[in-house]
Parts: sequence; structure tokens; C-alpha cells
Amino acid sequence: MRTFNIHDAKTNLSRLVEQAAKGESFVIAKAGKPMVRVVPLETVGEGETSRFGFLRGELTVPDDFDRMSEDEIARQFSGEE
Repeated sequence: MRTFNIHDAKTNLSRLVEQAAKGESFVIAKAGKPMVRVVPLETVGEGETSRFGFLRGELTVPDDFDRMSEDEIARQFSGEE
């Protein structure tokens, strides 16, 4: 994996980001000490479903969701049966 100092990384950032997006990860160093690794994001391929928000529009949450079973929960915390 190639290493670039901060100055070189700033100077060539666009080119380096393009290369990273194609799978060529690299390290940015400061005063010779590795600081960060730049890697490509995982993308969702064609025909695949992103896990985030995959049920959007499929479920509904009741308006009283945050108050559901509050009497039962209060009884359990108070020690009543």
C-alpha cells in the first residue's frame, strides 16, 4: 500500500481519491508517521438492496408507540404484580 505525506496528498487529492475509488487504497502520513488509511466505500451492486432503509414504506409505527404497555412497565418497576 502506497504512503503519501500530507502535502503530497493535498496536492494530488483528486487523483488519489479516484484511484482509491477504483480499489487502490493508500495511507496518508504526517512527519513520516502513518495517520489514516483511505479505502474505497463498499457500493451496492446492481440488483442488490441496500440494508439501510430496505423496509421503507413497508411498516407503520403506531402514534402511541412510545407509550405502549406503559402501565405494565410501571407495575413491574414498582414491584406490584
